[in-house]
Amino acid sequence: MNRGKMKTTERLQINGTVAPGFESVKQLFAHQMHTLAEKNAQLCAYYRGKKVGDLWASATGDAAFSGDSLVNVFSSGKSLEAIAIASLVSRGLMHYDAKITQYWPEFGANGKEGVTIADLMRHEAGLANFDTSLDMEDLFTENIKRNAVGRVIEQHASAHGSPDGTKREYHALTRGWIVNEVFRRVDPAGRTIGEFLREEVSGPLDADVVIGVQPTEMERVSKVYTLGFGYQLLQSLVPRFLGRRIVHNVFQILGRLIRILPSMIKSRKADTPPPLTGMTGMGFFNEPGFARGETPSANATCSAAGLAKIAAMMSAGGQWEGREFLGEDAWRALHEHPVKAYMGSMLVTRFTQGGVDCFTPCTADSVQIERDFNEGREGFYGWMGLGGSIFQWHPEQDIGFAFVPTSLHVLDFLNERGKAYQAEVLKCVAAIERQPQQ
Repeated sequence: MNRGKMKTTERLQINGTVAPGFESVKQLFAHQMHTLAEKNAQLCAYYRGKKVGDLWASATGDAAFSGDSLVNVFSSGKSLEAIAIASLVSRGLMHYDAKITQYWPEFGANGKEGVTIADLMRHEAGLANFDTSLDMEDLFTENIKRNAVGRVIEQHASAHGSPDGTKREYHALTRGWIVNEVFRRVDPAGRTIGEFLREEVSGPLDADVVIGVQPTEMERVSKVYTLGFGYQLLQSLVPRFLGRRIVHNVFQILGRLIRILPSMIKSRKADTPPPLTGMTGMGFFNEPGFARGETPSANATCSAAGLAKIAAMMSAGGQWEGREFLGEDAWRALHEHPVKAYMGSMLVTRFTQGGVDCFTPCTADSVQIERDFNEGREGFYGWMGLGGSIFQWHPEQDIGFAFVPTSLHVLDFLNERGKAYQAEVLKCVAAIERQPQQ
């Protein structure tokens, strides 16, 4: 999968190729790499089983960055843990409507006995925050298998929904930790999600997608960088025609902050410890020890090309080049029963029982934030990651899509700079399908 490393030059170079009919995707990528506050980024898309775009660039002339570089995609990894659980459903080992205690009896302590697999996958388990910090070493694969994380979960009480009165509360890190514990107890080989992913998905697909970076892979990992809040707010004051380097203006950002901050404050009690010991800022996520561990909901380390290939397999019904990764019934079950509910007080989500969001066309009474979330990615399933990454698939159009940046625009809450690429891919596909069949 070596597509070559980027040469350091004074001028930004767009590397990679696009298929005929998708030239505008490359043009948009070049435009945004030149005009937005980007460092390194990768973009990849498949259509009907063929790679139609594979692009990467470094706005800083980083010679180490290439299309094969690995980047933490944060919550985009949640769709990988959804695929892992679906694999158990595919083998008849699990059912979404079953209680977790059917597979892990000790989980039921302290009011958690009624939580189902579907509840967990929809962020409705009441375990969005733990009352104790995990040590980084607890997340090493060997320590997960010693139940270092499982013991904490077993002893924890359910919070019974969000402070806003809704059952759905974003399990930013904890969903992956809990899913991993359930998975390894049900998998006949006792594997963690990271081990399963290598052996059953990314390995067979030859896709650069891992949870738990090995020492030999560490040199390929590209660090992520957060845009400062001050920088983003100052940039939001700049009109677009004068070269604003972020997507949103000050009114859009402040409007969303007013809506989201009260929910975020309520969701964390004053005495709630950080999720991980020593976690004091975003630099923590660049620590080699964190990358080595398994936090499926927040530390999948991937290339866009690898994620897009898995997304293409999912858009094709769980099949790829004659190999079945998910049975037809399990693939369908993963996408079934989307339930519309607020995530906190701001965002309407439609998580399926399998744990992926379903992006739908808006109606006349849809509020602006719902339009910003859905319009341009209608028909896609999956999720996205803090600051920009996107890992989604479109079964109706048979599109697999991934965008992986290293510059984290954390005030772009809905990952709209990446959504622009999704919308452009959809436009290209629509144009191709309007052409007369030969």
